Amino acid sequence: MNDLGTFYRGKRVFLTGHTGFKGSWLALWLSTLGAEAHGFALAPPTNPSLFEEARVRDHLAGHTIGDVRDYDGLGRALAAAKPEIVFHLAAQALVRASYRQPRETYETNVMGTVNLLDAVRAADSVRVCEVVTSDKCYENREWVYGYRENDPMGGFDPYSSSKGCAELVVAAWRRSFFNPADIARHGVSLSSARAGNVIGGGDWAEDRIIPDCIRALQKNESILVRNPRAIRPWQHVVEPLSGYLLLAARQWESPAELADGFNFGPTSAGNITVGEIAERVVRGWGSGAWYSPAAANPAARDPHEANFLKLDITKATALLGWRPAWSVDQAVENTVGWYRQRAAGAFDAAGCCIEQIKASTRSAVERCEKRELQV
Repeated sequence: MNDLGTFYRGKRVFLTGHTGFKGSWLALWLSTLGAEAHGFALAPPTNPSLFEEARVRDHLAGHTIGDVRDYDGLGRALAAAKPEIVFHLAAQALVRASYRQPRETYETNVMGTVNLLDAVRAADSVRVCEVVTSDKCYENREWVYGYRENDPMGGFDPYSSSKGCAELVVAAWRRSFFNPADIARHGVSLSSARAGNVIGGGDWAEDRIIPDCIRALQKNESILVRNPRAIRPWQHVVEPLSGYLLLAARQWESPAELADGFNFGPTSAGNITVGEIAERVVRGWGSGAWYSPAAANPAARDPHEANFLKLDITKATALLGWRPAWSVDQAVENTVGWYRQRAAGAFDAAGCCIEQIKASTRSAVERCEKRELQV
């Protein structure tokens, strides 16, 4: 991954969802790589927000507030940016919110993806398009195996289902309009990326374990954990972002061969319970405790959320040479460290993010060279 700086320098990039948690981190990373990045998204979805605190706007060549459900507005912004590479992250990204707002979830995650892909189809500058979905796009069978890229799409809740639908949209556009066998004619390499449960500094979303922990700890309250026995593939935000960046760079080099779906998750050691994550956060913070009504009353877990979810990352490792940089302990340590620095005052949010990006890159290079990680 140490060649990404050379690759992205001067590249024109269009990024949807740049005001969100992951989008803000990706925008900062693209800036450090020398890319000319243009963002398109709704106003920051939380208060506080990483986008505002890290002054992400100052790191962008273009910033447009807009809704991916608005095809005309999205198309105009993309055409004006004349991007060579497109990253589509804009989404309604919360499971529990999808139960309250199912129609908005499908409109954003499915039709927003349709609008983005048709805007790419109407442009003549794009060479690589990467649509980011979710590990929850798979039909969850609660089995102990990691889901592979060729497993069926599905989803119990509206959010998971909408992400499975977005993957089907990508597959249809790839076959119908961006077929790899005909890439010499249309010139677009279309991929999708599925990440695990992402943690990191600057996440303030509702109903996510890390923001819930930090909010409680700052108030000296016990942390409410809804489903402590649920197992998830935990990873620091820099991990999937490094995968997204690497995949797009490799697509540029091998556009037909890598126009496909890819998983970016932790090693098997990163698949641990929500309760274990809460324990690690408490230890890292130096005080606090957590509790769970669901431990005594399973009905307290309503509405339904999956209990076991794991990704198989063999394909990304074999075809892209991608591996996670940090263990789950390092992921939690860096996440809690970000919030502790913020709580101490006089905090440079962008500087802390960029330093962690650089540290993760160094770790990834060292581990790849030593071949330390087994998937």
